Amino acid sequence: MVHKGKDESGEKVVYVGDSRVRKGSGFITPPDYTAYPGKSEAFIPNFLLKEWMVGVVVLVGILVLTISEPAPLGFPADARATVIPIPDWYFLFLYQYLKLPYASGDYIVLGTLGVTGVAFGALLLAPFLDTGRERRFYKRPIASSLMLLSLAAIVYLTNTAWTEYKHEMAETGQIPEDVQREEKAAENRAKGLPTTSAVQTEDIAIVDKDDPAMALFKQATCVTCHAVDLKGGGGPSLRGVGDTHDQAAILAIIKEGQGQMPPMYETALGAGLTDQDIDSLAAWLAKQKSEQ
Repeated sequence: MVHKGKDESGEKVVYVGDSRVRKGSGFITPPDYTAYPGKSEAFIPNFLLKEWMVGVVVLVGILVLTISEPAPLGFPADARATVIPIPDWYFLFLYQYLKLPYASGDYIVLGTLGVTGVAFGALLLAPFLDTGRERRFYKRPIASSLMLLSLAAIVYLTNTAWTEYKHEMAETGQIPEDVQREEKAAENRAKGLPTTSAVQTEDIAIVDKDDPAMALFKQATCVTCHAVDLKGGGGPSLRGVGDTHDQAAILAIIKEGQGQMPPMYETALGAGLTDQDIDSLAAWLAKQKSEQ
C-alpha cells in the first residue's frame, strides 16, 4: 500500500506500507537466486556474457605477451640433419595417443574420427546430459570422475611422449634442436658473435643532441610523426637521415612534402619558427649520419 502526504516543510513524501518508510529511489539489489530452490541465473545472455568477457581478457593477455615477447629466432635449420619431429608440449598427449595400436595403422580412422568425435561430442552434450541442480564436484561423481580421468590421461600421455622422445634421441645419438641452439649461442657469445640468425640493426645515435635545433625540432611539431628520439612513430626514423639527404634536400621536403608526408613549412611558421630557424633545423637534420 502506498501513502502520499507532505512533511513539515511542505515537501511531498511517498510512504510504502503502514510503517511510514519512505520509498527508496536508489539502486535495487537484484534477487539472490540461491534463495529460490531450482532457480538460477539465465544462461543467455547473463552467463554467456560473463564467459565472453573472461575470454576477451584472456585473449588480450595472450596478445600482450605475444607482442612484448617475440618468438626467439634460432640458427637456420639444416635440411640434411636427421630430425625426429615432435609437436609442441600442449599437443604431446595427442601425439602419443595416435601411437596407440587402436588409434593408428589400420585403425587410424577410428583413432582420429571415432574416439575424438565421441569425446568432443560428449563434451558438447554435457550441459544437456548433466542436468542436476548440484554444483559441488564431490556430489557429482560421474562428471567429476570423467574430468579426473581425462586429466590423468593427458598427464600420462604427455609424460610418456616426452620420455620416449628422449630415449629415441639417445639411441640415435642425436642432440635436441633446442640444446644445439643453446650450445651454438653460448659458443658465439664467447667469441663475440651474434647469438641469433635475426638481422641485427645497430642503434644510430643522435648527432649534436644539445644543439639548439633540437628545441626547434620539438617546437615545429616534428615529434608528432618522428618522435622525440628521432626513431619515428607515425613517420620514418630520422636517425641517419643525413646519409641520404643533404640540407637542401631536407629543406625541400619540409617545404614540398614527400610521399605521405605533407608540406610542413607553413606548419612550422605557424608554430613560431622563422625561415632562419627552419634552415638551422634542416642543417641539423643533415648532420644526422650513422658514422661520425
